[in-house]
Amino acid sequence: MTSITAFTRILRFIAFNVLSWIAVIPFALLVIAAWPFGHRYSYVFARAWALLVLWMARYICGLRYRVSGSENIPAEGCVFFIKHSSAFETFGALALFPRNCWVLKKELLWVPFFGWGLIPLDSIPIDRARGSEAVNQVITLGKERLQRGINVVIFPEGTRMPAGKTKRYGISGVLLAQESNVLIVPVAHNAGYFWPRRKLAITPGEITVTIGPPVDPTGREPREVNREIQDWVETTVADIVSRETQLPI
Repeated sequence: MTSITAFTRILRFIAFNVLSWIAVIPFALLVIAAWPFGHRYSYVFARAWALLVLWMARYICGLRYRVSGSENIPAEGCVFFIKHSSAFETFGALALFPRNCWVLKKELLWVPFFGWGLIPLDSIPIDRARGSEAVNQVITLGKERLQRGINVVIFPEGTRMPAGKTKRYGISGVLLAQESNVLIVPVAHNAGYFWPRRKLAITPGEITVTIGPPVDPTGREPREVNREIQDWVETTVADIVSRETQLPI
């Protein structure tokens, strides 16, 4: 990659970020304005914002995406376990999956406009330092969300991981699914190779998102379920990378 190409990508990334954050303001206000009418209406505006961001990523930074396995999403609600290696999957969760809310670190709610807009979306903020208390909060609030027809999105690694890396999954997602009698749907992707954390550029290309077969955690040991899901996710990511991840020079 020439220095001119690298510089151009940086400029495109800066333009993309500036426009994305400008777009946050009106959409966050719309999400908040729709709050009295319920999650369903706030979600319409949140999803529109996410689709706009993904559209800008495509036409400013050359980043496309495709999704397979949508037929694996159950109609009656579920807990999504999504690989967390980039910013893409946060927008993707809103844009590509049925109505949902995120389990997230509470500090995100303090981000002007973006964080304020997460509140009407019934996000589940947790203090990761509180251990079992945070787990209980995910179970209690997550169960209530699922009963209202809102799917729950969990990034089980707890933080964005560098491409090709992972860490042990947290236990709260499996416990929530067991308490709520719902399935867990794993989601793998290669976004971290195109849109890595702490990098000042997006590499043009096509992200592949694969939605896996639902996993029934009923009556099983939670850590065993986590291992099964994590093995599937990491194996699928590796397969996507070996077959389909073509990074331009």
